[in-house]
Amino acid sequence: MFTKLYNKCLELAAHKYSKYFLAFVSFVESSFFPIPPDIMIAPMAIAKKEEFKKIFLIATIFSVLGGIFGYAIGLYFFDFAMTIVEFYNYEKNFIHLKKVLNEGDGFYAWLGILFLAGFTPLPYKVFTIVSGLINFNFIIFILISLISRGLRFFIISYLSSKLGTNFTNFMNDKGERWFTIIGILILIIFLIFYIL
Repeated sequence: MFTKLYNKCLELAAHKYSKYFLAFVSFVESSFFPIPPDIMIAPMAIAKKEEFKKIFLIATIFSVLGGIFGYAIGLYFFDFAMTIVEFYNYEKNFIHLKKVLNEGDGFYAWLGILFLAGFTPLPYKVFTIVSGLINFNFIIFILISLISRGLRFFIISYLSSKLGTNFTNFMNDKGERWFTIIGILILIIFLIFYIL
């Protein structure tokens, strides 16, 4: 099933209405869809190099809107929200996250977790829903989502437009690892400045 969805997203990236499909995929991926918009961003940025900014903005805006939808699912539809969380095998993590939030620095811990979920290969959709389940600060949720999703999609769009298939091949082989490393480094730098 995932392979079919993946291939379909690749097909949509070459469609004449690809930007509309990118907006749709970016939206639904942030709340329940398993295929990330990166799959469409890279080939679109390669094919339309001069439009890489527009491509990254569409993905970012609609991903954050989808994140808001995921937040609403968590906030208002507990049973449905838990069904999605369980589908991605995060129910134990959800219980642990609730404990973390009840601790002294739980708020800052969740900021870091939410940033990593938006920037790295973690399933961002689970964390948008959990943010609603725990009633996390909505404005800060939007800001962190904009920063993390925007940064991720800008990097993919920009480097795809500049480096072409070399970058997409690198992403397919080592992208998950490097996005995780970069995300953790950004958090460490932020923590150093916060402590100082």
